[in-house]
Amino acid sequence: MTDSDQDHVLVVYAHPNPESFTHAVLDEIVRGLTDGGHSYEVLDLYAIGFNPVFSLHDSTQFIHHTLPDGTVDRADLERILIDGAGNPLKRFLAKRWVKDKSVAEIVEVFEANQPADVREHQAKVARAQGLIFVAPVWWMGFPAILKGWLERVFAYGFAYTLTPEGWAGQLEGRVPLLDQRKGLIVTPTFFTEAEYDTGWRAAMDTILCDWNLKMAGVQETSHVYFYAVFAADPETRTEYLERAYTLGREF
Repeated sequence: MTDSDQDHVLVVYAHPNPESFTHAVLDEIVRGLTDGGHSYEVLDLYAIGFNPVFSLHDSTQFIHHTLPDGTVDRADLERILIDGAGNPLKRFLAKRWVKDKSVAEIVEVFEANQPADVREHQAKVARAQGLIFVAPVWWMGFPAILKGWLERVFAYGFAYTLTPEGWAGQLEGRVPLLDQRKGLIVTPTFFTEAEYDTGWRAAMDTILCDWNLKMAGVQETSHVYFYAVFAADPETRTEYLERAYTLGREF
C-alpha cells in the first residue's frame, strides 16, 4: 500500500438523477474530500450501469477453501461446474477436465472465476481505508442498486467468513475480513426527523451500520441523515450542503 492509499476513500453513490439533491450532497462531500487532501474515487452505480442482481454465478462465492469439510460434496461441485460452463462444447470440456481433479483443485477454479465486475469493485474496496455511501432512503433502506452492490461485493471470502458455528446458524460464528478504518453513510430522506424518532432510524442504523459495515470489519461507522429534503426551505438545504462539505473535509 502506498502512502496515498493510506488516506484513500471510496465513495459509493446511488441515485439516478444528476440534478437531485442527493447529487448536490455528493458534490459537496467530494469538494470537502478534495480540500481536506484526501485521495478518493467516486463509484456512481447508476452511471456505470452496475447490475445489482445476485445471480447463480454470484452464489459460487460460497465455494471457497474455508468451507468446513463436508459442506459441499464432490458430486455437487462437479455438477455446478459443468452446468455453469455454458455451451455444449464447454460443458463437454468441463466434464473431461473435472473427472480427475481433487476437491481442492475444483474449489480453486470457483475462487478464480468470480464475476469480473465483483472482482473489480472488491479491489476498489480493498484499496480504500475509508468508505462513504451517499444515497437516498427508499422504503426504509438503500436503493435496490446499492443493496445489490453490497450483496454481490461484500461477499463470502472477501468481506466475511464463517466458522463451523457460523455455518450452524450462530451469529458469533461470522468473522469479518475487511479492515477499513472508517465508514460513513449519508442519506437524504423524504420524512421528518420526528418520524424517524419512532424507531425507523434505530432499525436502519442497526442494519446499515452495524450489520452491513461493522460486521464486515469497518472499524468506525456513522450515519448522517438530511431530513425531509423535499419540504426543506432554502436555508435548511444550504445547511445540509454545508454539513456535507464538512463531512468530506473532516473524514
